[in-house]
Amino acid sequence: MHYLAEGLRLPTNALDYTILILYFVVVLGVGFAARASVKTSLDFFLSGRSLPAWVTGLAFVAANLGALEILGMAANGAQYGVYTVHWYWVGAIPAMVFLGLVMMPFYYGSKVRSVPEFLLHRYGPSSHLLSSIIFSVASVLIAGVNLYAMAIVVEALLGWPQWVAIVVAGLFVLAYITLGGLSSAIYNEVLQFFVILAALIPLTVVGLRRIGGFGGLKDSLTDSHGPNFVSAWGGTGIGSSNPLGANWLTIVLGLGFCLSFGYWTTNFAEVQRALSAKNLSAAQRTPLIAAFPKMFIPLIVVVPGLIALVMEPDIGSKTSGLQYNDAIPLLMSELLPNGVLGLAVTGLLAAFMAGMAANVSSFNTVFTNDIWRAYVQKGRPDGYYLLTGRVVTAIGVLAGMGTAFIASSFSNIMNYLQTLFSFFNVPLFCVFIIGMFWKRATAAAGFWGLLCGTVAAMINYFWLYLGDVIAIPSDQGANFVSAIVAFVVGGVVMVALTPFTKPKPVESLAGLVYGTTAPGVAEPPAPGDEAWYRRPAVLGWSALILAALCYIPFSL
Repeated sequence: MHYLAEGLRLPTNALDYTILILYFVVVLGVGFAARASVKTSLDFFLSGRSLPAWVTGLAFVAANLGALEILGMAANGAQYGVYTVHWYWVGAIPAMVFLGLVMMPFYYGSKVRSVPEFLLHRYGPSSHLLSSIIFSVASVLIAGVNLYAMAIVVEALLGWPQWVAIVVAGLFVLAYITLGGLSSAIYNEVLQFFVILAALIPLTVVGLRRIGGFGGLKDSLTDSHGPNFVSAWGGTGIGSSNPLGANWLTIVLGLGFCLSFGYWTTNFAEVQRALSAKNLSAAQRTPLIAAFPKMFIPLIVVVPGLIALVMEPDIGSKTSGLQYNDAIPLLMSELLPNGVLGLAVTGLLAAFMAGMAANVSSFNTVFTNDIWRAYVQKGRPDGYYLLTGRVVTAIGVLAGMGTAFIASSFSNIMNYLQTLFSFFNVPLFCVFIIGMFWKRATAAAGFWGLLCGTVAAMINYFWLYLGDVIAIPSDQGANFVSAIVAFVVGGVVMVALTPFTKPKPVESLAGLVYGTTAPGVAEPPAPGDEAWYRRPAVLGWSALILAALCYIPFSL
């Protein structure tokens, strides 16, 4: 990620800083209020499985609506145009519906505390330990990237030194998660979701008025970049060229299936919110409720990137002092008055903290339960693991601060993150989905499928793509291809090894494989959950239909 332009320093005043201080006070207050409910390790790591679906649903979408998405997707909108909406309506909604309708009954019904723990029950300790280590390292790295991204934005907008922004935000996240555990993180994420909306909606509305509405936006971009730039599917035929460097096949398979399903169904930073729900129905509805606001996020994230391109046509060019990453700060500096400006800065900080808190809270759960409790200190009293979780939270935040200071070594953070997802999330999804639908899949096949899929994606990216052995137009296009390679290789290895290795006894797979039910998993609907608008199937199909309808105005 490039440093933001120095000329974007915001004219903040005492009113703006007052709003910012009030936000931090409320965040800490939520942490202290949630502390009273933390009495066991289950309370700390999964909120005692007691939260209502609307809370976990909003936290689910807020955990993903971090500053990397806000800045990165606005930057992608300015660089790639309307193609960016694919990350939402193809690259998110179908996978979120699949998680709610198909995978949550396995996760929640098996009473696991984490995604890697499900692998322990399905495949055994080898796959479990490998996935736990990979996820723990990735969580700390991504938390650090969030902190670093926040630091360069705050430095550009407010003039704070990077190290000050990193330390201040890191300590606040450490304080409220250590105090209240996951409950504190989730309730703050709900608060942060509304703060982010309050920051981005005025930015979009005022920006559209400045350029003549959606009609003026489309006409300006069509004149300057051609009709395909304002069409989601224009120029995506196989053999055609477009700014995204991908065709409809790699978009659908690479992004829409492999990357999307790999991220949304196996990323514990998201799944953890659903696992904290009060019952199976609420757990299933968590990603489905989140899908509805998620499908409208492009209007306040991607559209501002397009507006910035109209207002500053040279943004991102070598002759301009502005990078694509400057899109949101540019609009803030140009369009918002004091007071609203303070709210917008607070919204950006809330987004950074939401993204970091999601990764830290999932890191402390996986490290404590799936590494420390499972392999280092077994059979200790529950209070010991509660204390361990708090200590690990501090270690995770401090480690995130450390990785934030070295994150500048990566020239493009968004591409780097997408590359990580293709390496690790996609092979994990392959192993999950085959194990969930094929009883015969063995522990050895799961481990080697996970390992070989990861290695194959790395070979495709580092040797075939970066070595110019095969021609792929862009880094994002290469990530789509790497995701397809990871899934195919992982699946082939699993299918090839399974006949030659010993499967687990069928009775041990109850509740872990489709068509089997563990004792006590089936539960009657909770009072009020029988209503049609609370049925997961109704919510899921409604989300898919609405997502398809959203494509219509962006495809004409």
